[in-house]
Amino acid sequence: MNRLLDPATLLSIKDLSLAARTTIEGFMAGLHKSNIRGEGIEFSQYRSYQPGDDLRQLDWKLFARSDRYYIRESAVETSVNVRIILDASASMEHTGKAYTKTNYAAYLAASLGWLAMRQGDAAGLGILTGNGLEWMNARRDFQHLQRMVNRLENVKAAGKAYCPSDLGNHFGSSHSRELIVFISDLYEHDDELLRTLESLAVMKHEVMVLHLLADNELRFDFKGYNTLEDLETGKRVTLNSHTAGEQYNQKLATYLQEI
Repeated sequence: MNRLLDPATLLSIKDLSLAARTTIEGFMAGLHKSNIRGEGIEFSQYRSYQPGDDLRQLDWKLFARSDRYYIRESAVETSVNVRIILDASASMEHTGKAYTKTNYAAYLAASLGWLAMRQGDAAGLGILTGNGLEWMNARRDFQHLQRMVNRLENVKAAGKAYCPSDLGNHFGSSHSRELIVFISDLYEHDDELLRTLESLAVMKHEVMVLHLLADNELRFDFKGYNTLEDLETGKRVTLNSHTAGEQYNQKLATYLQEI
């Protein structure tokens, strides 16, 4: 099972839909079923009547048998809109092991879309490119999911990260429950991604950030290279093999703490 869920193995599957479905089938179904009790279709349990309870929920047949008042409770299922926003700026083309951050982000987004659909939630997709935001509204059907997956299969990361000024137009009111999943390496030039996250937080939806870093970035594993190039600006940095590793690790620790 560990080999099955290894990203390198799954990303070698050319069919992104199959890779995502294979992953989600390995998790528990019904993860999003609510434990909220109240009016609903599916029976959950009985409890003793308490003053103030709705008399319409009394089980009169049970009262006739037991001479006691009981409230019939049902499980109330909840659903949310899951909005997945993918950073498709050029830095996401950084290669870790056998795949880029873009490849992994697309696989992750497709998997989350499948999970949302399995739980009865609506899934939507936003792709943040250097030119703006491409958007697919949240819907609750598998044809829509397949369109999302097809778009993810064709994501081409390019340009600098971009903070769209009209981001709020793509969302409903703050009264509707929404989960926003932001997938990015958080590589930015002028806090543009953090401004985007602030815009999302102001809408009072739940925001989850999935911060992607390649293994060679975390371990500073660039053996055989003496020059690194910024994928978004083209700027090059010459490495000093004796001091670069220590300086890099210190700056990385500070950066992650700030994030």
